[in-house]
Amino acid sequence: MSFVGIVTHGGAGSPKEWQDGCINSADIGMQRLLENRSAYDAVLESVALLENDGRFNAGCGSSYRLDGKTIEMDAAIMSSDGRLGAVACITGVKNPVLVASEVAHSPHHILTGQGAVLFARKRGFGEYYPDIQWAKERHAKLMETFSKKKGDLTREWGVHDFEENWNFETASSEIFPMDTVGAVAKDKKGIFAAAVSTGGSGAMLKGRVGDTPLIGSGFFAGPYGAVACTGIGEEIMKKLLAKIVYDWLAQGTAPEVACEKGVHLFSKTVPIGVIAVSSEGAGFFSNTGMAAAVLERRD
Repeated sequence: MSFVGIVTHGGAGSPKEWQDGCINSADIGMQRLLENRSAYDAVLESVALLENDGRFNAGCGSSYRLDGKTIEMDAAIMSSDGRLGAVACITGVKNPVLVASEVAHSPHHILTGQGAVLFARKRGFGEYYPDIQWAKERHAKLMETFSKKKGDLTREWGVHDFEENWNFETASSEIFPMDTVGAVAKDKKGIFAAAVSTGGSGAMLKGRVGDTPLIGSGFFAGPYGAVACTGIGEEIMKKLLAKIVYDWLAQGTAPEVACEKGVHLFSKTVPIGVIAVSSEGAGFFSNTGMAAAVLERRD
């Protein structure tokens, strides 16, 4: 019996009301898989669709950094047949994941900052600067929070018991976006792929890079499956979460079980989500709300 499947997510903390975006993304990816297209093509198109949604903190919906002007995005894609590309702190493009895919067809695996921008222009990507009202509103809330000077916010920038120390009426997830988007898939040929994209976090400095474009941290794909992670990047990268979950898949652990085990490596106060696919199936787990969709087909 052959199995194809895809999982998409809208980020740790993304509301259930955005589930339709993940379902639409997964539907497109599954269509490609059933058309005998590759898992690489499926996750690439799925994540690009999430980037175009505008609600998620990726691509068109990317959040501002602390200055309220700078938008820097990270994205990556990887397949078990050897393709790997990533961009970090790229600006002025609509779909960072598409640029990451172009990097996968270059002599390098990751490009950053202005180098990534110039590469994108060379590959035909025009200038694009999103103007998202919710991003402006979220940044305004962030500035209001800092102005109140309640609590040691500098300690809470993604590392030290963030939720445990939060003492405002407004939920932290409404102010500090962590809505990384991602997709993992298996195609009819048995190839696995993972793709991820993010606008970073509004409470971060210019030039900050999280787990998203780091192989083994925010994503991983190999002969036994594919994994994509979301949450507080500074915590995820210290544990190489994607590779840990992948290794469990390689040992025969069911995807949903491997995802849950990965999330439980962290304190409950650290928002984390993981999606995964293997030859056995597909699944996801999060310790906070997370819009996601799973589609499977067995013949």
